[in-house]
Amino acid sequence: MPSVLVVEDDQFVRSALIRHLTDASHTVRSVGTALEALREVAHFRFDVVILDLGLPDLDGSEALKMLRGITDVPVIIATARDDEAEIVRLLNDGADDYLTKPFSVEHLSARMAAVLRRSRATADDPPSRVMRVGGLAIDALRRQAELDGARLDLTRREFDLLAFLAGRPGVVVGRKELLAEVWQQSYGDDQTIDVHLSWLRRKLGETAARPRYLHTLRGVGVKLEPPAPLTPAPGPGVHEPLS
Repeated sequence: MPSVLVVEDDQFVRSALIRHLTDASHTVRSVGTALEALREVAHFRFDVVILDLGLPDLDGSEALKMLRGITDVPVIIATARDDEAEIVRLLNDGADDYLTKPFSVEHLSARMAAVLRRSRATADDPPSRVMRVGGLAIDALRRQAELDGARLDLTRREFDLLAFLAGRPGVVVGRKELLAEVWQQSYGDDQTIDVHLSWLRRKLGETAARPRYLHTLRGVGVKLEPPAPLTPAPGPGVHEPLS
């Protein structure tokens, strides 16, 4: 029986959501502020969170960032805002899906079912061995990554991007595929990918101009591959052949 946390300050909307979700055999808890939501998530396990953006104590977008700092629980944003740039930003900040108010209970049910299917598919995946690409080690099960033995401090999306590319070492992955598989979006701005690649490069100690692991092919996509081995300098008494 899926457990749902409803974060909504409008009492009418909140009551309607609780009634619908309960009728659909979900276990439901509800709160009206961002701080209460953080306390709930810290103390209880939920299968999905429905998060309103217009909360009285903290904007929902900030609440989303704080939630992502403590849990990977799927989050569906419920918002009256329909600005595409803000929706893309929310998805990049860790939201799993969004609904624009007003929405029907059937629409909510369909979105929840899709998010829960993805979440369960990930949870049911058999444990995999650590992926290694050069000095990189990525443990998808524990969501940990290391570079030359040092732990990398990655955001959720940075880790997802790195792990996806590490599963296809040396293969050029197109931007549409990255949006679909990493961001779970059928559309989006190329800048979204560029920004995350830039952040990831910084943590890998490289730049776009001097790549080590992440190589961008302009107009095609990006690939992850180990750095080329250094060619040793000639030793004493060894001379380059004359041309």
